[in-house]
Order: sequence, then structure tokens, then C-alpha cells
Amino acid sequence: MGIAADLAIVIVSSLAGGLLAQYLRQPLILGYILAGVLIGPHSIGHAITNTHDIELLAEIGVALLLFALGLEFSLKQLQPVRAIALIGTPIQMGLTMALGLAFGAFLGWDWRPSLWLGALISLSSTMVLLKTLMAQGRLGTLSSRVMIGILIAQDLIVVPLMILLPTLSKPEAGLEALAVAALKAAAFLALMVIVGTRLLPRLMQVIAVHQSRELFLLAITAIGLGVGYGTYLFGLSFAFGAFVAGLVLSESDYAHQALSDIIPLRDVFGMLFFASVGMLIDPRLLWTMAGPVGLLLLAILVGKSLILGGLSYAFGYRNVVPLAVGLGLWQVGEFSFVLGRVGLATGGLDAWGFALVLNTAVLSMVLTPAVSGLTTPIYAWWRRRAGCEPVQTINMPAAGLKGHVVIVGGGRVGRFTTTFLQRLHLPAVLLELDYRRFEQAREEGLAVVFGDATQPVVLEAAHVADARLVLVTVPVVSVTEAILDAVRRLAPQVRVVARAEGAEQLRQLQAKGLTEVVQPELEAGLEMVRQSLLHLDYGVTEVHRVSTQLRREMYAPLFGDDSDYQTLVQLGAASQLFDFAWIQVDPESPLAGETLGALGIRARTGATVVGVMREGQMLTSPGPDTALEPHDLLAVAGTPDQRRALEGLARAA
Repeated sequence: MGIAADLAIVIVSSLAGGLLAQYLRQPLILGYILAGVLIGPHSIGHAITNTHDIELLAEIGVALLLFALGLEFSLKQLQPVRAIALIGTPIQMGLTMALGLAFGAFLGWDWRPSLWLGALISLSSTMVLLKTLMAQGRLGTLSSRVMIGILIAQDLIVVPLMILLPTLSKPEAGLEALAVAALKAAAFLALMVIVGTRLLPRLMQVIAVHQSRELFLLAITAIGLGVGYGTYLFGLSFAFGAFVAGLVLSESDYAHQALSDIIPLRDVFGMLFFASVGMLIDPRLLWTMAGPVGLLLLAILVGKSLILGGLSYAFGYRNVVPLAVGLGLWQVGEFSFVLGRVGLATGGLDAWGFALVLNTAVLSMVLTPAVSGLTTPIYAWWRRRAGCEPVQTINMPAAGLKGHVVIVGGGRVGRFTTTFLQRLHLPAVLLELDYRRFEQAREEGLAVVFGDATQPVVLEAAHVADARLVLVTVPVVSVTEAILDAVRRLAPQVRVVARAEGAEQLRQLQAKGLTEVVQPELEAGLEMVRQSLLHLDYGVTEVHRVSTQLRREMYAPLFGDDSDYQTLVQLGAASQLFDFAWIQVDPESPLAGETLGALGIRARTGATVVGVMREGQMLTSPGPDTALEPHDLLAVAGTPDQRRALEGLARAA
């Protein structure tokens, strides 16, 4: 069956590897790479007959990943990291190439293959980093934005490297070719700006009018891969074109739908990429060159991490960011394979040197999740040893903080909560790691601390030990768990309310010391039920009764029957506890226009009207001279039979 059989083997094997990685609580990419090793051409069974075809399909995975990254990316998000991305990245790559020259000299290589080695190890892996950040729940943090900015700049620099390195023996030709590539890139970007702002939005509008999800998915896939192929024909990188296409679409009204549709396709082809990387590993060759591979791996880990961390610090990033950047971007990237093949074809690298870089790159990818996971414990150890740096705070009260609320997360929920508490003159301070949201909170006049809430120095700046309450609005349960651990170490007595997406997540958080939980999906579902009943012509009082009962039933599995929250729900549902209900006076009811004294409601029904709600105003303890009007809401106390009797009178005759 050829390629079809190979694809079936890759997918089934990757599923098994992914399940194994999930069982061992490891990133799925490790399972995919292991599957590739076991079914590749260097395995015993030789299950895959044509690895080259799989590698070609895997390039689509890289392109789709960068296309999705472009859809998620915004130039506004690059604003706080533009300096290190545009200036720091060339410096980082130059220093890493110097590291490669030094290691090549140590091996006795000539300067040309040593320079190729430095260029290959200077690149980092976009796919490995993004998958690692997603698994760790750190995507969207400041350190992740710094890393993504550096990765984007590295991807842009790959193009001139592919032209410059093979022509080093002819400097004049190399400069001329580099100038041609720069002109091509500029012309392509100008063309994409024109097409992206004028043609693509109209095309997407025409497709969206047909309301066909299938056609919409086909259109965005065609745009991403079609533009990528166009850049390839233009002499530039296929993946670079896909990223630019996503970047252009990200400014349109269809970006969110396009991203949600392309993600499953991206993940499938991304799996093919990691499996193809595993197929390149020859365990026997790796064993014979274990010494050089181990030395190079150590040199990259130490040298590249120091370069990246030092540059981050030099560009003004403090706290955990330099460490996170160094340990997150130390690996060798997937574009190194492409660049390495160019070096092999042009004679810049021999087969042994290419195998050395290949095996080192794969091992660095495999080790990235574990190395990146050391960020938090190493940073905690460093803080205990070196003490605390001042944390950036804005709009803090002059009298200090005590008995306040600490709100973690400056998104829409966090900023709304902080604003509302301040409106009630309740002291509150916001913790935010995203610098863009930090700036927004500062412009709104909110008390805000910039930093990672999992770090003790940041929590201490917010005086969490003196707080009455901590609200965690972060939607990622792994991040919430880390925040709960940090809060409990500093303030074991403080109450913590967090956000969770289900009963399973709630149990995880309760084991960490969670006090209460907010369920966004349940609240949204409850509001949908209320709106549905109103549009289905249910009475206001019936909607109130049903929604109150539903709320109690929804939260009972989460809180039990004895929690303060259930008490609050029961107080809000006074009709259930005190035979109290709201009854609306219909316009055609015999009650409309009559006074309470003339109606003799208590004598006729046994129920007592204890309040009247009219046009949003509440009249308590109405007297016998109070006249009822159409649409009045009567607060009625009595037994269920008495209330039903009065409700019959309140209806239209």
C-alpha cells in the first residue's frame, strides 16, 4: 500500500506512544519520538519503507504550527519584547555560533564545518517549546512571549543563513545572494500586506456567507499552505510563508474561528513531524558517538542557556524570566535539520558531522520538557540563597495593605473583579505576569504587582500573609495548583477562591487547600436556562424558582450540603425556606387597580403580601391603602396552597 500503510503505522504507533507518555505524565511529543525510533529504518523490524515521504508530510506539520502561531500572534503582543526579539536574537545567534566554532576547534575541525555547527545549534525548536509551554500551562506569560519573539526572529534569520553559509568560500557572491534574498523577502512582505488587507478579507467573507464549516476549513488550510508554497517558489522558507499568512489573517474578523478549525489538523501533522524526528535516530550510531554527543549536548545546555539568560537580563528582564528563557530555548530546533541538509548537500558538513548534530538535536528536544520544568525549583533555590529583588508595583495604597483581597490574573475577569471591589472601597491588589495586561491595569488606576504569582517574592510584594482572601482567575489548573502551593507556604490561613472547569479539577484543587470554587461553565449554563425560560413565556416567578433549584442541584456535588455557599443559595431562595414567593399581577387580573384593603387578600387566600416591587422600587410592609398596578411583583408569605390561591387571583380573569 506504500505511503498509506506507512501513515497507518505511524499514526497507530504514535497513539501507543502518546498513551504511554500520558500514563507516565510526560509530554506527548516524547511518546511520538519514541514511536518514530521504534518504527524507523534503524529499528529491527524496518516497519516504515519510505521515511522520506513521511518527512515531507512532516514539513506540513511545521508549516501548520507556524500558521496557527501567526493566527494567535499579534504585533501588539510583540510590543513588550520587540527589543530582545529584533536586536537580542542576532546577538544570541552570533554568540552561539562562536560557541560552535570553539567546540569544532576542540574536535579538530576546520573553521567552515565549525561555523555550520554553530549555526545549527543557534536555532531553537518552535514546536517543542510551544508543546512544552502548553503542557506546563505557561503559554501567555511574559517569559513565553519573550521566547516566542526570539523564535520568530530565529525563523526569519534562517533564510539568509541558508544562502550565506554555502557561499562562504565566495564572499562577493554570498553578499550578492544575501541582498537578493533580502529584496525577495521585502517584496513578499509588501505583497502579503496588500493581499492580506484587501483580498483575503473579501475572500473569507464570501466563504463565510455560505456557512459551510467544511468549505471554511478548506479555505484557511489552502491559505496557510498555499501562501507557504508560494514563498517556497519565491525562494524563501515554506514555513515562513505559512506564518506570515496566519499573521495577516489574525487581524481579520475570522481569526478565532480559523484557529479553532486548524488546531486538530495542526496536531495531527505535528505528530507526524515528531515521529519523523524519531525515525532519524540510529540507536547503534548514537552508541558509537555517545562521547561527542554527550559533550556537545552539555556544551549546548550550559553555553546556550547562559547566552539566552544573560541576554534576557541585559535587556531588562528580571525575576524568573531569564532563567525560564535560558532553560526553555536551549534545545536545537527543527529548522536545524533543514539547514543541516543544505550543509550536507553543499559539502559544508560531512556525514559524521551531520549525524552528530542530528542526534544531539533530537536528544535536546527529548530533554527540553524536563530541563524547562526545572525553572521553578531552581528559581526558588536562588531566591532563598540570594534574597529578593524589588518587584514592580503600581498604584499601591500609601497606608499599605492589610485585610485586602489578592487577585491573581489580570484578564477580563481579574480586572473586572478588582475594579468592582475598589468601587465598593474594598482594598484589592492585582497580580499579573503579562506586561501588556499589567500596563492596561496601570492605565485603569488599579493596584497591581508585576510578576509570577507562583514566586514567593511576588506574593510577598502583594502582602499575601496579611490578606483576607486570594482569588485565582487563571483558567489553567496546573498553574492554579502551583499558585495554591506558593500561597499555602506563605499564608496557610488565608482563604483561596479559584476557577475550575469541572468536578475532577475541583478535587485536585481541594487537595491543595482550596477554599471555594467558581464554575464558569455552570454559571453560563444556568444563565442560558434562565434566558430560555423567559423566551418560552415562563413567568418571572417560575423562572426564579426553577433557576434557584437548579443552582442548588448543580453545586451540590461540588460543595456538599453544609458549605457557606449552599447557605448563600438557600438565603437567596427564601421561597423554599420561609414559604415566601414572588407573584406577578397580570394586566387583566381582578387585583389590578384595587387596594389591598378592598381586596381582603389574607381573608380570601390566607396569604400575606409583605412587599410590592414596582418599576425596580421595593415597597415594604404595604398598607391597606396601597393600590396594586399591572405588572407589580408581590412578595407573598404563606403556605404553598395559600400562595397558589393568590396566584390564581393574580392571573388574568
